[in-house]
Amino acid sequence: MGDVEGIAAEPVTRWFQDNVEGVEPPLAFALVAGGRSNLTYRVDDVAGGSWVLRRPPLGHLLPTAHDMAREHRIIAALGPTPVPVPKAIGLCQDEAVNDRPFYVMEFVEGHIVRTAEDARRLGRAERGVAGENLADVLADLHAVDLEAVGLDDLGKKEAYIERQLKRWFGQWEKSKTRDLPLIDAMYKRLSDNVPEQGPAGIVHGDYRLDNCVLGDDGRVKAVLDWELCTLGDTLADIGLLNVYWSDPTDEFAAMLAAPTTVEGFSSRAQISARYAERSGRDLSQLPFYVAFGYWKLACILEGVYARYVGGNMGRETSGFEGFAEQVTRLAEMAEAAMPSG
Repeated sequence: MGDVEGIAAEPVTRWFQDNVEGVEPPLAFALVAGGRSNLTYRVDDVAGGSWVLRRPPLGHLLPTAHDMAREHRIIAALGPTPVPVPKAIGLCQDEAVNDRPFYVMEFVEGHIVRTAEDARRLGRAERGVAGENLADVLADLHAVDLEAVGLDDLGKKEAYIERQLKRWFGQWEKSKTRDLPLIDAMYKRLSDNVPEQGPAGIVHGDYRLDNCVLGDDGRVKAVLDWELCTLGDTLADIGLLNVYWSDPTDEFAAMLAAPTTVEGFSSRAQISARYAERSGRDLSQLPFYVAFGYWKLACILEGVYARYVGGNMGRETSGFEGFAEQVTRLAEMAEAAMPSG
């Protein structure tokens, strides 16, 4: 039972024995490919049990980032709701166990669609179901009664976009590897044109196809990666989903692999219309939220790129080299998406 980078196998195994019902050591730990921020590991025991362990990245962390207790709290609270999430198993805040806090949730078997190859493992009809169901699940998330699930105090509800703009521009300033004047210019332009916020709800903060586990039928079995979740303007989620969701005619894809360009997926416009119908929300201001989504993603990817340059992403280093150029392109897309006036 050797250590995997980011996992102290012996103390973590002892924690599993004390906190996870039915676990049978020895345990095998494997870093799951695809994580660009918090590190995600699959944990298997000798009896065929499987779990997922989440911990912060290695190395220096920005203040307030990578809060494991918060992420664990959110999925535990959403468990009884219509929103599909993995079952929360346990939280370890004792840094003597594994250097940083971590939490454990059930492993949900299914498809995570990051590439066109992944997409083709679903049938054509099931790809269409996936887009529709992603919109339905997002509407269900935004309809959750905050008081009923105990998340009413998860964060401030008002001025969400204004707070997000300040937060991500601050993160940009702390982690940028170079100057990019368009990021600064779009920060001011977005700040000067924030739409009036509607009723506050749960905002996932990074809602996209590859942050969901799909069943063979194309429906969402579990929504993952809640680290950016808070309360506020729920239209930010549908704006960001538009950013991530590529149509076949797009010249640029925010997700470089662009799995949603495979035949059968709903279009970006169809998903937005489905969300509007299911949620009853007015999407007339959607272009602003799309522009904000491109800008926010540029700031996030710059932080990920800075961690890559600093060697803090464990052994998962492939695929980061193009991030600097991608950040620039995202800033340009934010400018292009922004409504005039």
